[in-house]
Amino acid sequence: MIAGVQYALAYALSSAAGVRALLALAIASLAIHAGWMHPPPSLLWLGSMPVTIALLALAAVEIFADKLPLLDHALHVAQIVLKPMVAAILVVGSLHGLPGPELVGLVALGALNALGIHAATASARGASTLTTGGMANPILSLGEDVGALLLALFGFLLPWLGALLALLVGATAVWVLMRVRHTIAAKRTASGD
Repeated sequence: MIAGVQYALAYALSSAAGVRALLALAIASLAIHAGWMHPPPSLLWLGSMPVTIALLALAAVEIFADKLPLLDHALHVAQIVLKPMVAAILVVGSLHGLPGPELVGLVALGALNALGIHAATASARGASTLTTGGMANPILSLGEDVGALLLALFGFLLPWLGALLALLVGATAVWVLMRVRHTIAAKRTASGD
């Protein structure tokens, strides 16, 4: 039987993956290595020391690359596929005791959650580039780093708070997408398209 805290953990981790995929995976790897997370046998390799070190290094590259103009946008394009995949792995690692169809459904929801959050962060980054010439992008990126870190850490340390924070991130993502859509529609109307 899956405990409610495992659902909260899965939600927090899939949300963190929507913001910083490799950081979320690196934190999960550390948690597996420390014995805080107990994935299915097929994912135990994630907790091995070489994989943990590699994921921490890749997470550092992800964080650094997201601060560089143009490279940040290229990274967002590449992560359209990566973030949902990482979220799916994290959901399987958190909820692996569920029956097959239920697990598949929750894995799909976790992947879609990460994709939606990614869409919002990428849209916010695009809007920032258009309105500030990219000057605010590193500040947004730093906020995303902190948000992803808090989501993942709270997911393990205080799962219900992590889930609540994930809900806030999701609501913010919906608001950002609506604002970007509204802004684009207003510009089209103003230009007569």
